[in-house]
Amino acid sequence: MEQVAVTAVAVAAQEVSRDVALAVRGDADAFERLYRSHVARVTSLARWMLGGDEVDDAVQEIFIRVWEKLSTFSGQAAFGTWLHRVAVNHLLRRRQRRAVHRSRHTEATHAETLRAPARRPDLRVALERAVGELPNGAREIFVLHDMEGYKHEEIAGMLGIDPGTSRSQLHRARLQLRVLLGS
Repeated sequence: MEQVAVTAVAVAAQEVSRDVALAVRGDADAFERLYRSHVARVTSLARWMLGGDEVDDAVQEIFIRVWEKLSTFSGQAAFGTWLHRVAVNHLLRRRQRRAVHRSRHTEATHAETLRAPARRPDLRVALERAVGELPNGAREIFVLHDMEGYKHEEIAGMLGIDPGTSRSQLHRARLQLRVLLGS
């Protein structure tokens, strides 16, 4: 039974490799297969990191970027891993641009209003809403660490911060989530 599962994984990896090679040569159908097999994960990541109405545009931008940079994929990591890194980097840059835009064009207050959602039809909806209420730094680190599995050292490298800052922001995020989800 295990050998069948291992064989299926190997076949899937070969299909992805074949589609990447075809897409690099301009095969739109191969790229569409790659898109369809990875769009759900990228969309979920964008929803967690951005929230709101920016998700569709961000996902589209990510796949445009992947199409443009596909020839740089070296194959040292799995395609899904490479794509995930491209997506995270794009989403982080998008959040930074949004923060700069807001600081220039709005009167931003530093105090965050934290309130628990009035109703929680299910845990996922409640969690999405609560994560959306987190301040940017705490939100990014919570998503990258607790949801995507990055280590504090990796997050520090991505965000240009100290690993200790990553740890303290994660602690802050978890405390605030407890408050938001508590009652």
